[in-house]
Amino acid sequence: MSRVRELFDRLRAEKRCGLIAYITCGDPDVETTVRVIEALERAGTDAIELGIPFSDPIADGPVIQAASQRALANGTKITDIFAIARAIRDKSEIPLIAFSYVNPVLRFSAERFAEEAELAGIDSMLLTDLPPEAASEIRNAIRAHRIGGVFLLAPTSTEARIAAVDRASDDFVYYVSTTGVTGARKELDPALLARLAIVRKKVKKPLAVGFGISEHAHYKALRDRCDAIVVGSAIVRAIADGDAAHAPDRAAAVVRRILDNARNAS
Repeated sequence: MSRVRELFDRLRAEKRCGLIAYITCGDPDVETTVRVIEALERAGTDAIELGIPFSDPIADGPVIQAASQRALANGTKITDIFAIARAIRDKSEIPLIAFSYVNPVLRFSAERFAEEAELAGIDSMLLTDLPPEAASEIRNAIRAHRIGGVFLLAPTSTEARIAAVDRASDDFVYYVSTTGVTGARKELDPALLARLAIVRKKVKKPLAVGFGISEHAHYKALRDRCDAIVVGSAIVRAIADGDAAHAPDRAAAVVRRILDNARNAS
């Protein structure tokens, strides 16, 4: 059983909503990225999405777009993502999820990516712009190397799409909380909770909710309605908001603020 599946089994046994943290690999540099991940785990993060920087994102808001541009300007390559994963695996069993657009993976070669990912200790892969019906080549490659596939659902997903994504996803289903791009928001989409109640009845896989989640109040609203939340832009912004030396502390503070406040809440 993969680390990701073990995580969701443990979360359900503990009746706890997990937190998955997204980081852009190579921002501000590879070495700091490793230290950020270590700090995030100490702060209570349950799994890490290793964001692969890409020059032409279609789902990222300005914070993650800027982080990707910085990482690319620093010369970050896909091989650096594997180096980061190996460095984490030397010390930790935290689940690692490669998070990318499909273009970088295809240019690298899906088979080679899957092989390198397995060797580096990556557990799952989510390609934001790859629908299940177009995913056979990549799914075959990653499954051959024991990498789980994760697919997205959106507020606009039909019942047929919900069923297809649930079937195609190996480890969990990622539910996009709102239409539009990534980015921290003060308020959740007013219709989100009602939609989640419907979707959760239709999927068999664990359900993680991301896009716009950044506050203690968001965690409190969602913790009984999904298996995990995904926090991205708030962490990426904190990493960028100061010098590299203190980036791990700033990133960890975001997680502690969301989780610790929620755990102490009545």
